[in-house]
Amino acid sequence: MGRYDLSRADVADLLPGEPRYRVDQLWTGLYQRGAEPGSLATLPRALRARLAVEPALAPSLSPDVEVATPDGSTRKWRFALAGGYRIETVLMEYPDRATVCVSTQAGCAMACGFCATGQAGFDRNLSVGEIVEQAVRGAAAARARGRRLSNVVFMGMGEPLANYDRVWPAVERLHAELGLSARHLTVSTVGVVPGIRRLAAETLPVNLAVSLHAADDELRDRLVPLNHRYPLAALLDACATWRAARNRRLSFEWALIDGVNDRPDDARRLAALARPLRAHVNLIPLNPTPGWPTRGTPPAGVGAFRDRLVAADVNATVRRNRGVGIDAACGQLAGRAIAPAAPAGPD
Repeated sequence: MGRYDLSRADVADLLPGEPRYRVDQLWTGLYQRGAEPGSLATLPRALRARLAVEPALAPSLSPDVEVATPDGSTRKWRFALAGGYRIETVLMEYPDRATVCVSTQAGCAMACGFCATGQAGFDRNLSVGEIVEQAVRGAAAARARGRRLSNVVFMGMGEPLANYDRVWPAVERLHAELGLSARHLTVSTVGVVPGIRRLAAETLPVNLAVSLHAADDELRDRLVPLNHRYPLAALLDACATWRAARNRRLSFEWALIDGVNDRPDDARRLAALARPLRAHVNLIPLNPTPGWPTRGTPPAGVGAFRDRLVAADVNATVRRNRGVGIDAACGQLAGRAIAPAAPAGPD
């Protein structure tokens, strides 16, 4: 466990005999400033010195690689975890917002062949604190550049809804302690139907992004192996349940693969699925991934696919690729890590 796995009561237990407001000062310093306990000037010097070496307040993430685009607008970290595993976190700055993309697992068991993380396989789930700490670090980096973190997307390494019992408490912690609106928190999934139904029953109206990538079962079975377990009919029914309960916009993520899912018939089938759900479609030109034999759709094909969706009365946008030159696609940077040690920490 690390510092962001602690509850406020746990923090209070570390400060016996101290006034209650010291708990608030430490808690605020950790979350609102992302500060090291030993650097909090609001605390007495002797207390800072003690907290600086308190094992329970040690960080969970150890940065071993940091890369950025030349203008600094996209920044990616590779963090080492207990057990020798690696995860990735990306901070993306836009004119109107700063977004951090967090990982929820070390590796991924979904085995989507075009995804670098899926190729690497599954190591372990992240803890609540390991997820939260990524966002806190991203917020601190944005603040250092004069920006305020406004959005968190659970779209990094791993399948968030396969780690639901830790992802949802992390969502609640980010909402309560970082002050992020639920409408600025987005949980993605490749189609874990029970998790989507659980999301529909939660109180916070977070956004849902479904990595669809194919609009017929035959192709989706090839691209997203989980489709064998939860085929499109079951997935779309769960999406309809979520949409009715939340009254929030549903997003379909579509990684465009040249000659595979970017044909006119693919656009027609996708439009037929998206319209009844009033789903927004995010088109993502596939980032080059070692081990995947195909390439992303060229720009002209991306534009043509989008135009077909728009003509079919579907709201569709093209997501700008950020940081291809810094291995910003999910799992690419972590794929350079050494082989992990035996599993440790949360299962």
